[in-house]
Amino acid sequence: MTRETTGVYVLDTSALVALIESEEGADIVRELLKQAYFGDIMIIVSFMTYMEIYYIALMEYDENEARERLNLLNSLPISRVESKEDMGVMASKIKANHYLSVADAWIAALAKQRNAILVHKDPEFEQIESEIQVLKLPYKAKA
Repeated sequence: MTRETTGVYVLDTSALVALIESEEGADIVRELLKQAYFGDIMIIVSFMTYMEIYYIALMEYDENEARERLNLLNSLPISRVESKEDMGVMASKIKANHYLSVADAWIAALAKQRNAILVHKDPEFEQIESEIQVLKLPYKAKA
């Protein structure tokens, strides 16, 4: 991956899970985080991603793992973006017009609103590629 010098990136939950669980694409996420650390790019993450990271860890592991993952997120060079009415309206429009989960609609709305590049490994986002810029990480192989 070439070193970017500007830009805003939104990390989807799937990108952060790839990082945490050392899945394919984790190296790309690490490189983006390195660039953010040095101030070359900005990385933002939706409040919904924090919720998803926590509940996935609760379902698959336990409360301690969920808290550790939140602590990890809080240590990364990322900015958490909270809910705002205008973004909620945009997420609602995206949800009404596409078959996305509510969380993915919020995450897509953040990328769209900030004219950011959405980093993901979730095939659901393919249906909105004409509306937002994306950086696809390698998808998981189907079982």
